Amino acid sequence: MPDKLTTYRTKRDQRRTPEPVRAEGPLPTGSDDTFVIQEHHARRLHWDFRLERDGVLVSWALPKGVPDDPQRNHLAVHTEDHPLDYATFAGDIPRGEYGGGKVTIWDRGTYECEKWDDREVKVVLHGTKAQGRYVLFKTDDKNWMIHRMDPPAHPEADPLPELVKPMMATAGTLPSTDDESGFAFEMKWDGVRAVVYVDHGSVRVLTRNDREVVATYPELRGLGEFFGDRTAVLDGEIVAFDEQGRPSFGTLQQRMHVQRPTPALLDRVPVTFLAFDLVHLQGRSLIKDGYAERRAALEQLDLDGARWATPPVFDGDGAAALAASQAQGLEGVIAKRRDAPYEPGRRSKQWVKVKHIQAREVVLGGWKAGEGRRQGGIGSLLLGVHNEDGDLVFAGHVGTGFTARMLDDIAAQLRPLARKTSPFADEVPRQHAKNAHWVTPRLVGEVVFTEWTKDGRLRHPSWRGLRPDKSADDVVPES
Repeated sequence: MPDKLTTYRTKRDQRRTPEPVRAEGPLPTGSDDTFVIQEHHARRLHWDFRLERDGVLVSWALPKGVPDDPQRNHLAVHTEDHPLDYATFAGDIPRGEYGGGKVTIWDRGTYECEKWDDREVKVVLHGTKAQGRYVLFKTDDKNWMIHRMDPPAHPEADPLPELVKPMMATAGTLPSTDDESGFAFEMKWDGVRAVVYVDHGSVRVLTRNDREVVATYPELRGLGEFFGDRTAVLDGEIVAFDEQGRPSFGTLQQRMHVQRPTPALLDRVPVTFLAFDLVHLQGRSLIKDGYAERRAALEQLDLDGARWATPPVFDGDGAAALAASQAQGLEGVIAKRRDAPYEPGRRSKQWVKVKHIQAREVVLGGWKAGEGRRQGGIGSLLLGVHNEDGDLVFAGHVGTGFTARMLDDIAAQLRPLARKTSPFADEVPRQHAKNAHWVTPRLVGEVVFTEWTKDGRLRHPSWRGLRPDKSADDVVPES
């Protein structure tokens, strides 16, 4: 007759795994009071919750670990019984083997059993991290839920926010030398602004317009593994580097419009998340803390991974920072007041962006047909920006900087937005309005240019790419 460990044995080869594999025979007798929670970095991070019972460890896999708040139940997937020796196991299960990955002991202790049947298990845990009354209850074949019955383990904790609108900088100049000691200076990265939410191994990535893009940048799911059972909200920039190791918006364009990139594309155009702010960590909101305190907490995380990093910061020498950014071919710097709190969703004067080049987000309001090689397609785009009253006003046109692939993509996205009338609040000059194809102003792009003309037009603009991470309402005067 099979014993309780038959399923366990059939899934493991003792010659290939360091896990304990108990031979068939009578099971040992114990006190039925040991529990262990193991952090298991397998194909997907999870926590294995095990209770000693009748000579084995009855086991559940918890994708989000043990809940510390009675308001949030966590999934518990019932798995095969494990031998009692597993209560002390930690090590690396070889890749390709069942459960391959690193196993560490997250917590271990004793428990008291209040109820145990086929559909419900109530216990009191006495561990270092996990303490209090918990109940596991069955919902279907293998799926259970685990619920904390006691009050929150950390009643003073701030819940992980569902949404943090990123704080934005105003355009300006470097602080005066008398004032610059109160500032820190960061490079201005040429990428997609993103807020990353990490919650017990799961990761969400939201752009400035609250668009979820973790499927577009699946490399960032690895942050869940990095943080383990911790929770955090990080603010930063998703960038792609060119062959010289410089951030390249053109390179990033190859990834921005692909919802589910192929392995080949991931290998050819990898991205990196540069985390420059930390607004929530382990049940504590850091929004009211000054920039210097948040930065110190961010650096202590030691975010040094294959696809994420914390970029350097210059303290108190804006001219040197600006010179370094120019030498590296970057856009400029962001001067951040060291004592400033984080202001979600606000364009704040506590952060000042100082740029070498003029770059501007614009709203697409129409297009004109091309000639020659572009005949029958887009020749130029008609651009707008919102004024201080919220009206979309004409800002000029751009006809350079495109690749054929860009034009095809823009045309496909503009086609369903076609309309009969101009979306601009002011009058578009006749030479641009004649034979124009108008569109509903929803798409946002980015251009570089030399200066603004006296009549509010962009001089010599060149196209850089669409900005699906931003919405038209965001395109407002910068200063």
